[in-house]
Amino acid sequence: MNHCDVLVIGGGIIGCSIAYYASKYGREVTLLEKGEFVSGTSSRCDGNILAIDKDPGFDSQMSLLSQKLVDELSRNLEHSFEYRAPGSILVCESDEEMEAAKKWVDRQKAAGLPFRMLDHQDIMQESPFFADDLVGGLECATDSTVNPYLLAFSLLEEAKKLGANALKQTEVKSLKKEQTGTFIVETTNGVFTADHVVNAAGVWAPRIGEMFDLAIPVEPRKGHIIVASRQQHVGSRKVMEFGYLISKFGGVRRVDELTEKYGVALVFEPTESQNFLIGSSREFVGFHTKVNNEVIKCIANRAIRFYPKMADMMVIRSYAGLRPWTEDHLPIVSRVDSVPNFYIAAGHEGDGISLAAITGKLVEELINEKETSIPIEPLSYNRFAGKVLSR
Repeated sequence: MNHCDVLVIGGGIIGCSIAYYASKYGREVTLLEKGEFVSGTSSRCDGNILAIDKDPGFDSQMSLLSQKLVDELSRNLEHSFEYRAPGSILVCESDEEMEAAKKWVDRQKAAGLPFRMLDHQDIMQESPFFADDLVGGLECATDSTVNPYLLAFSLLEEAKKLGANALKQTEVKSLKKEQTGTFIVETTNGVFTADHVVNAAGVWAPRIGEMFDLAIPVEPRKGHIIVASRQQHVGSRKVMEFGYLISKFGGVRRVDELTEKYGVALVFEPTESQNFLIGSSREFVGFHTKVNNEVIKCIANRAIRFYPKMADMMVIRSYAGLRPWTEDHLPIVSRVDSVPNFYIAAGHEGDGISLAAITGKLVEELINEKETSIPIEPLSYNRFAGKVLSR
């Protein structure tokens, strides 16, 4: 039987980050992944470490701390993960959006974040490809971007160097806890025992929770992305429309029926290779990941609204992934009181790349019973106790 100190379930970027930080701070770690490493949500997303789209206060402060950790990782990990920190912008279509953006910026600045408003001229200087009628926008100077696949594997490789054991094609079939406190984990690849278990299974976290009769309120929310080839330099940094925030937090937008139905909002991200990613969409369709061409067309049309000259550029491919959604748009990073030494690190939705580093650090601090880097109460599993989720 294979015994370890900390057993992490889920080999996406969250699991890899936990494995790295727990190994770094003295724990003997085993990481189990039911398929290939970094083959789920973490391989079907963009690579943003953003504060610009986070609710001012706790949410944005958590992102800011994660940005600092990723900056450290860019210097400390052996393998490069295409890290750069050019900042990001949100663009506004109307005076009404500009008023809302001004309130957003004021709240972020009050929380100590480096935000500023941009006028029409600022936007046109950002990219000659922008539509002429955009009225302005806002900027967050600290926002950064990574290759999520490479960051996850960089964390995993470093964890292995620190002694972590990582097994793929190893699906957890049952979880039990003995009276001695030891966890027994039966898998398709043998039986493991551990002193601590972390459920970092993303959209599959509820399945793992059921093994201890825990209801984990995480649901899969599908998102599409287009990869396009540039003929000319379109822009150097991440751009989103202000409507992305409205879509993310469930507000009402003035858009056509299909754009509203699929939760489509412009997200533009240049990559290291100088191609670019275009998103995004949000819909609840269970575990269905097949690309829907109607959604892709809708995303492309939305991109052309903001970048009219983009209509001539070539689409290389498109893909869809599942984001682990929670009702209040915050992840669960928490101990579970009813099962001592069992932890949940899931429910990051579209913020898994942004919050991977801080999540790994927080779980390590919980396991080692340290004071946590940020107050952990807003991320507690207990916040959902007795609630019936509705959406």
